[in-house]
Amino acid sequence: MSNRNNQANKTAARERIRAERDRQKKKEKLRRQLTAAGAVIGVLALAGGIGYAVMKANEPKGWEAAKEAKLVTPAHTQGKNGTEILIGDKNAKQTLEVFEDVRCPACAAFEQSSGEALLKDIEDGRYRVRFTMYTFIDGVGGGEGSKNALSALGAALNISPEAFLKYKAALYSTKHHPDEREDVYGKDSELLKVAADVPELENDKAFATAVKKGTYDRWAMEMTALFGRKGVKGTPTFMHGDKKLVMPQVPQQQMTQVQYNQLAQANFKKMIDKEFGPAKGSADQGKDDSKGEDGGKGIREGEKDPTGAN
Repeated sequence: MSNRNNQANKTAARERIRAERDRQKKKEKLRRQLTAAGAVIGVLALAGGIGYAVMKANEPKGWEAAKEAKLVTPAHTQGKNGTEILIGDKNAKQTLEVFEDVRCPACAAFEQSSGEALLKDIEDGRYRVRFTMYTFIDGVGGGEGSKNALSALGAALNISPEAFLKYKAALYSTKHHPDEREDVYGKDSELLKVAADVPELENDKAFATAVKKGTYDRWAMEMTALFGRKGVKGTPTFMHGDKKLVMPQVPQQQMTQVQYNQLAQANFKKMIDKEFGPAKGSADQGKDDSKGEDGGKGIREGEKDPTGAN
């Protein structure tokens, strides 16, 4: 082989080596660029993930979130945000206001002793009742049973006023009402267990769904915001117009539960008779046809006074 051919082969070999090196350099450069880009994307994704996690952590939860939820008001309510629960004969000339908290032991004691007397007066058209449901015990004792039970009461009211009254009575009953220090009604399962004792609610799927989904949670928060209305900050409280009614106290002495209930109901009737006059069919009916010391002021705000009083 001539020296000229040998030199040409060497030159060609060097060119091939140089070309291969250039190709490898370009490949390595591309790899580094892709790695760097991937790292940037990873950092951005991590930052985005952290930002999303922080955002979710700062979002309101539970009953705070309920304040921002869509407002769904139960049927058979009226007034601003459906916060007026007015039950009874529309032709009744007077309105008794009752303030309660579902976890309140004194409210339970009232319902157990005098709930039937109150219902009879409503049925007889003696007066209508506006119920204002508070939830302050959740704040004082911790938990969410008052709010959760109120939301469930909204689901019952959506079915009918009768379902609302019977469910409220069941929630306050000796069978179901818990110690106020126990947040039993914070569990939907417990609220549904109580509803099983109410014929109107026992097998009602719409009611059960509303309780589980918290359909009336926002409405319950609107009711909660009424705390302090007319200066009332304790339960149970009874008002006729702007007048707070005072119920005689049951003597502090040893007695059976039956005796206590009898005395408590007698005191409730005494308070009502003093304010609204004797009940229909009572021995004293006709002796005092008074409308009560507050006269026509017991009507709902903004409603025309059917007595004609100003």
